[in-house]
Amino acid sequence: MSLKTSVFIATSLDGFIAREDGSLDWLMGATSSTDDHGYAAFMASVDTLVMGRGTFDKVLTFGEWPYPQKRVVVLSGSLTALPAGLGEGVELHAGPISALLEHLAATGAKSLYLDGGKLIQGFLREGRVDELTITHIPVLLGGGIPLFGELARDVLLQHLRTTTFESGFVQSSYRVVR
Repeated sequence: MSLKTSVFIATSLDGFIAREDGSLDWLMGATSSTDDHGYAAFMASVDTLVMGRGTFDKVLTFGEWPYPQKRVVVLSGSLTALPAGLGEGVELHAGPISALLEHLAATGAKSLYLDGGKLIQGFLREGRVDELTITHIPVLLGGGIPLFGELARDVLLQHLRTTTFESGFVQSSYRVVR
């Protein structure tokens, strides 16, 4: 199985991806810059977006479905059906991660974008993340939903690059060392 799995996510400087209630207000108001901080180029490099249930529910509150041209797989053990109107490229998978990866490889996926805190944590625990790009937003939240959780063992990373932006955002990319 030669799937590349990548994370591209923003965190507060103290490591949170959202407030406790899932709110992203701090992120949406972090800059007036029109720079997408590499997001479009990253999205062009992946063929499948895998998101967890919490992230999926949050994305549904944004209004129009933001991924009409991308294959999206929602990983959820509790969701039984997807809402209508998302398009043909959206599918639901109950897991586990190993079965999901087998399914994706068998159906032509090559490069995955992993989105959602619990999903990313699960992939990290199973040793299934290849690269992480983390954009640090210059704000301290003091609490919220953390990007990282408990791990059974250390995950060693090789620094690939760090980019600073006029917005004050600092983006670092890492390869997971196997």
